[in-house]
Amino acid sequence: MIRTLLAGAAIAALTTGAFAQEFTLRIQTHLSPESVSGKNAATFFDDIEVMSGGRIEIEEFYSSAVVKSVETFDAAVNGILDGDMTGGAYQTGKDPAFQFVGDIMGGYDTPWQLYAWLYNGGGFEVANALYNEYNMQLIGWWIPGPESLSSSEPLTGPEAMVDWKFRSPPGMQTKIFANMGASPIVMDFTEIFTALESGIIDGADASNISTNVSLGLYDIVKHATYPGFHSMPADHLAINKDVWDSMPEDLQRIVEVAMQKLSFRTTLDYEVDIQRAANAMAEAGVTLHDWSAEDRGAFRDAAVKAWDEFATTQLAKDLVAQHKEFLTQIGLFGQQ
Repeated sequence: MIRTLLAGAAIAALTTGAFAQEFTLRIQTHLSPESVSGKNAATFFDDIEVMSGGRIEIEEFYSSAVVKSVETFDAAVNGILDGDMTGGAYQTGKDPAFQFVGDIMGGYDTPWQLYAWLYNGGGFEVANALYNEYNMQLIGWWIPGPESLSSSEPLTGPEAMVDWKFRSPPGMQTKIFANMGASPIVMDFTEIFTALESGIIDGADASNISTNVSLGLYDIVKHATYPGFHSMPADHLAINKDVWDSMPEDLQRIVEVAMQKLSFRTTLDYEVDIQRAANAMAEAGVTLHDWSAEDRGAFRDAAVKAWDEFATTQLAKDLVAQHKEFLTQIGLFGQQ
């Protein structure tokens, strides 16, 4: 009789979410709650709370409300937050290895190939070793999709890069394009529109084509690469390792499964959004340049040269080696 009552109480707890709260995770993202990714993050937080029956509560902070975006990782390391939901590329000042988990640049053609490296190509273990060095646990990535270059001149292939003057973010990317003969100019994201309008630059590496549309870039320039190939940033979720290790395995599994749902739904949502934007721009007179496999291979060769130059620590070299091995396995490297 007592056993029956206990079983009934357990079933009731499972169906009503009556377990006592065990963990509160304070997680900050640089994204706004109104963005596609921000809305998907809200669903992710809700999934965790519901699937855990209330044992995990999320305190979410959007638009870098607690600390600056670049400071989110350290805030999680130091216990101000529990989780960093920004991106590894913000942390390249700590170790250049973070470049190769934040944006490998030129390596993969699609987000699904990059997910495959993480989950099937031994990438997670190597990447997580980097995060563990800072007492953080990598939970996973979410990838909006490949970015597009925008230009006032046709971007027909590698030859178009020679002497092309364009806005570039700082870091490894400038090395890649310089290797191809381009003239990258580092400037803030907010300066792109004015610089294009005034002719200071001929083009820009800003974001994916749907975001570029929202920035108004194609009101000024009428050429873009599509599908994108040169850059595909991955945002991450990383949690303070002491906090993560204190969680029982069933709750860890819930967070991991919810993260994979967030990853794949975000990529699917952006695939649709980006394709719609590309269709609209083509109808509006913007020429979309789809580089051939050979031309993409030429860009990848320039990128790999920059990887080797940028990978100055052992962890960075380990990540580059793992990427090269997997890219070779899937036919994107070493077989042109």
